[in-house]
Amino acid sequence: MRRLPPLTSIEAFVQVARRGSVKAAAEALSLSSPALSRRIQSLERFVGHPLFERRHQSVHLNPDGERLMAEIGPAIDALALAMERATGTVEVMRLRLAIPSLFASQRLMPKLPGLRELHPDLHIDIDTGSNRLARLDEGLDAAIAITTEIDPSLYSRRIDNNCVIAIGSRALQAGPKAIRSPADLAGATIFLHRDMPESFAFWRDAIGMPDLQPAAIDHFDSGQLILDAAAQGLGVAFMLESHLYGSGDERLVRLFDHKVESPYSYWFACRRSALKRRPVRIFHDWLFERLLKEEVREAA
Repeated sequence: MRRLPPLTSIEAFVQVARRGSVKAAAEALSLSSPALSRRIQSLERFVGHPLFERRHQSVHLNPDGERLMAEIGPAIDALALAMERATGTVEVMRLRLAIPSLFASQRLMPKLPGLRELHPDLHIDIDTGSNRLARLDEGLDAAIAITTEIDPSLYSRRIDNNCVIAIGSRALQAGPKAIRSPADLAGATIFLHRDMPESFAFWRDAIGMPDLQPAAIDHFDSGQLILDAAAQGLGVAFMLESHLYGSGDERLVRLFDHKVESPYSYWFACRRSALKRRPVRIFHDWLFERLLKEEVREAA
């Protein structure tokens, strides 16, 4: 049998790769940071080259590390599950996740079969209610929220960066009341999500029209309803670029060339102690190691 590196070195590598931090990985493994670093260095000596790029207060996989992680990450997860089955400790795991309904329908649900295949014992209770972060102490394990920032007392990780765009029906681009330029919004109704109330103001200021005022502003607490209303030609939605492309609705278009970096992002958040629970950790790692990377490959 071919010689293998110590399993402890492989475990340390996987933990650092998934957390992006030696300190966080050391805490998860109940090690000191120097001890964990020695395990990583041992693995790098074994393979004959570095696996991480060291940066201030963080580490990131280099191309060699990414290739290794892609191959051994699933194997480590399978090994852990096999040991649980061998010891008879496998049981249904349940994650109570708060999530915006539009993120759930556009990005999570289409990919859940892949998560179920990897972890058939993981079950997810999905809560699409409001005030997600405030309710982490009320029976929720974790949340995906769209916001400008996260309370530093929570563990958080940004899911993506995005742009605010004007979304409307194709029909709005034609006719006597067509909306062809931002100035035409003065006679239009615009739609805003209650989680992103300043989207239009940021967009308006960024394109150099701070005094632009629409005829009316309607607020929704459902992203899908905003898109539906916009598709019906009832108004112009100011939402994220990903919302338009994720909708798959051919009635909807980006009305102007202007794209403004959004102050709002999707974030994963949970209590720091919750990250040590296996259902939370499994979902967290799958979200960042698989789902988001698959989205990047599909977009390319």
